[in-house]
Amino acid sequence: MEGVMRTDAKMRTESGAESSPRGPGCSLRHFACEQNLLSRPDGSASFLQGDTSVLAGVYGPAEVKVSKEIFNKATLEVILRPKIGLPGVAEKSRERLIRNTCEAVVLGALHPRTSITVVLQVVSDAGSLLACGLNAACMALVDAGVPMRALFCGVTCALDSEGTLVLDPTAKQEKEARAILTFALDSVERKLLMSTTKGLYSDAELQQCLAAAQAASQHVFRFYRESLQRRYSKS
Repeated sequence: MEGVMRTDAKMRTESGAESSPRGPGCSLRHFACEQNLLSRPDGSASFLQGDTSVLAGVYGPAEVKVSKEIFNKATLEVILRPKIGLPGVAEKSRERLIRNTCEAVVLGALHPRTSITVVLQVVSDAGSLLACGLNAACMALVDAGVPMRALFCGVTCALDSEGTLVLDPTAKQEKEARAILTFALDSVERKLLMSTTKGLYSDAELQQCLAAAQAASQHVFRFYRESLQRRYSKS
């Protein structure tokens, strides 16, 4: 499986897809996605960006505990499990960011008094983990048939000491970066759903990163479409 995902050609397996979106104006690492991997969740997806990989499973809409019940919409929970050990502060922070993004697009009012749970397992972290987790969550929600007003994707930008912008940075590039910015964008109008930043940057650099993320999101959404088209055209 690992060997298949590392190939540079636009290879597609029967239930997944792989693409290398590097090209003019786009410096994203190659993508790979496979849906419906797990039997127990209502929907699942494995998403790979470069050597960063996240496995997502979605449960629901299902029965919810009375203490967590919301009378007019579904209760949405996100659980992020690290590759090794127990979840820490970083995982809890990413859980909150992914949950806020999902709540912005999921039509929870269609399933009141129910629960929708997204479980994310980090398989490997080679940079841009939050963006990869957002993309895995979106594809798993699609596989589960959860109603959404739009799709969403995550894009991470890094600024080095000279102010050079790097899209979809690796772990090494993140470590050397002066600032790291991650954006979640919707597929309809490329609207900003969520943002989180770390480090020092100017207002102009923030706008530059946001514009670059919006442009890069077109490549991600195109990959979504190609992956889903190939999957359902064979079913």
